[in-house]
Amino acid sequence: MIMGTFMIMTPHRNGLEAVGRDADQGDAEAGVVGSRGGLTQATGATRSDRRLGQVLRDPSEAVAHVAPSSKFQHLLFTWLSPGFPVGAFAYSHGLEMAAERGLLKSQAALAEWISALITQGSLRNDLLLVAHAYRAAAAGQLPELASTNALALALQPSAERYLETTQQGGSFLIAVTAAWPQDDFNALRAGLVGEVAYPIAVAMAAAAHAIPLAALLDAYGFAFVSNLTSAAIRLGVVGQTAAQVTIAAVTPLLHTAALIATGGTLGDIGSATFSADLCSMEHETQYSRLFRS
Repeated sequence: MIMGTFMIMTPHRNGLEAVGRDADQGDAEAGVVGSRGGLTQATGATRSDRRLGQVLRDPSEAVAHVAPSSKFQHLLFTWLSPGFPVGAFAYSHGLEMAAERGLLKSQAALAEWISALITQGSLRNDLLLVAHAYRAAAAGQLPELASTNALALALQPSAERYLETTQQGGSFLIAVTAAWPQDDFNALRAGLVGEVAYPIAVAMAAAAHAIPLAALLDAYGFAFVSNLTSAAIRLGVVGQTAAQVTIAAVTPLLHTAALIATGGTLGDIGSATFSADLCSMEHETQYSRLFRS
């Protein structure tokens, strides 16, 4: 019920007014009395009820009423949410071994660790890869897209990090293909043979669905950091409030990294986060662990 109502409510001013007028007129026709907070229906269904039923039967009708900006926001919220079935919750990106080694004893230490990944490490590279793959996908340059994917796979510093990006990339492609079928996306997917790195998969889908690159890079970065702070909570490194403090602290760095990636090239790729890379390697033999990386 919530989903149906949400999809009917369009951000277009005229659309909202039209729905409101239909609802009011329909209520009058059906003999509805009472306040908005407690309506009672004397007879029949309101016009808004009938429209809701139509939308629930044909979701594409609801999508047609959503503004273009809202469409890409809905996709980003969904694709990069913790609930999207890519298995992100199973990976700590080496954070578990860092906690085991006593490298993350405070919120400040966690923020410093994540900041390094943003400015000098894997997230910096991921954003550059996303931007380049996005442009290649948007231009239909399949050889360049395949080359960028090969680079993304080769950049993984350990077997578990390789698993992290390929498993999430594959799961992302499966979910998007099933729920948001689109010809351009299918053509891009068919042009890639073998495993696909997660940033490349996200970039392909975003380009095919015309999601603005700037919005994509911002959302990707925040999703990355949110997943790491979630792992830190489960490892007992920080509590929930401290995790939010960490996200707030690194937010300016995320915006800057997204801007750099927008104007960057593959020649800018490089990292210097040796502790994070070594922890991801050592995690492969960690005796007791919660995460797959």
